[in-house]
Amino acid sequence: MPDVNIRQIQHSSLTWIDVQNPDIQTLQKLQVKHGFHELDVEDCLSDNQRSKVDEYDDYLFLILHLPYLDKRKDSVRVGEVDIFIKNNVLITIHWGDVRPVEDLFEECERKEVSRKKHMELSTGYLLYELLDQLFSSVFPLLDFIGNNVARLERDAFSDSMERDMLRDILFVKKNIITSRRVVLPLRTVVAQIEHKNKKFLPDTLDVYFDDILDKVEKIWSNLENFQELIGSLQDTNESIIAHTSNNVVKTLTVFSVVMLPLNLLASMYGMNVDLPFANHDHMFLFLGVGMFLVLAALLTIFKMKRWI
Repeated sequence: MPDVNIRQIQHSSLTWIDVQNPDIQTLQKLQVKHGFHELDVEDCLSDNQRSKVDEYDDYLFLILHLPYLDKRKDSVRVGEVDIFIKNNVLITIHWGDVRPVEDLFEECERKEVSRKKHMELSTGYLLYELLDQLFSSVFPLLDFIGNNVARLERDAFSDSMERDMLRDILFVKKNIITSRRVVLPLRTVVAQIEHKNKKFLPDTLDVYFDDILDKVEKIWSNLENFQELIGSLQDTNESIIAHTSNNVVKTLTVFSVVMLPLNLLASMYGMNVDLPFANHDHMFLFLGVGMFLVLAALLTIFKMKRWI
């Protein structure tokens, strides 16, 4: 396991503690020091949790799962940030490098003006700034998915499209499904946050958390549109594959049908029995001309019936 990294910023009466890659001993120390419930420690260490918000008498506990892009594999992964918020303390807990949290913390750590901007008012306002950074970081992922969907759409309706796109479509569909699975609980969580204990989130912050909720709904709306588009592209791709297969089968069928009478004629005159004109000097020429006429007649009939 990576080393535990605990950092702290103090501004006025507000303290922000950021814990990266915590072990159970670190979490238990935070539990004892700040009076957190032992079940919250279990939730932080559990891999089966989903996004949620729990309210206690003197603090709120949030678990947030957010989708992010693994640029090495161009696939969507899920990151987790756990947040404890009290009157004058905000604690963020995460595993790995969660860039929105890291960037905001380092900005406040380096710049006095940033500390005043983000930490001057209350822990509730700092929570808003943190959530704003986290959800804003999802939009580049949406741009990536949108660009992939647009590329697949161009390829699907391209005249020169000769490859099977099913693998690419299913890969993008997997990214969309993963993102939807993560974002869906966040809609409820963000809607609940502003209605929780007003000691941490006063009424003056309602408009700010409404803005966060708007971002989450926009993210969800985009994912819904992408899912509909990728579903339509999959249907289109299957139709193109079926149409191409039908054309191939039709061509092979026509070839088999026109060859059948020719094979019959050739087989008949290949038998060791007496047939009309079998010993004629020009029989091979007559047979060749006859086969050509049969072929031409069949092709003409197929063309008139629009089978080819």
